[in-house]
Amino acid sequence: MPVKLIALDIDGTLLDSHWQVSEANRQAIAEAARRGIEVALVTGRRYDFAMPVARQLDAPLTMIVNNGALVRSNDGRTHLRHLLPQRVAAQVLALTKPWREGAAVIFDRPAENQLMLERLDPDDSLRYAYYSRNKQFIGFANPLETCLTENPIQVMLSGKVAPMRDAEQALRGAGFALQFALAVTLYEARDFAMIDVLNPMCSKGSSLAEWATLRGLAREDVMAIGDNHNDLEML
Repeated sequence: MPVKLIALDIDGTLLDSHWQVSEANRQAIAEAARRGIEVALVTGRRYDFAMPVARQLDAPLTMIVNNGALVRSNDGRTHLRHLLPQRVAAQVLALTKPWREGAAVIFDRPAENQLMLERLDPDDSLRYAYYSRNKQFIGFANPLETCLTENPIQVMLSGKVAPMRDAEQALRGAGFALQFALAVTLYEARDFAMIDVLNPMCSKGSSLAEWATLRGLAREDVMAIGDNHNDLEML
């Protein structure tokens, strides 16, 4: 049965070790589009952080971003959206206070205050470079709980692998763990990990399946390619 939808992870899959799209990948995606195959970028990145990659590709794209919380076209049209309830986000922030240094709350907003932090530390070697590239989207709230004036897309934690494993264990053992989903991304070689706390309906796999169903596609029509823990359900 011919493939009708190709779902590609971005970091570590579409991008090479230098965070670039190779010419071979560009040509393959353009050829897939020419043959009428839909191409979806399925990523933990926010939409605005994924779009610089999408703009390098000569193809119409479906963007499944925030580990499945949002599905958009690369022209900005929103097709699916699954937000995390404010109440659950507040409980997550309370539970994860020991890891607050690496916490952020992410909202579905046009630009300003998409990514809310308590503070931005220039000496933070793990996160400062990423946040510096996203300054136009960052807002501040101290304590972070005060930013919860609407349902966010997610609560995000990041840091070295060992403390993030502890945070993951605390979240999975929480009494309200059925009210959220976790997407964990590990970069062991860099000693860096991210945990996205999402609406319980969300994962790359579940949102890809939901999108395929809306498109009238069977599982056998879809090819998925990824390389990390948050890709497992999609694969």
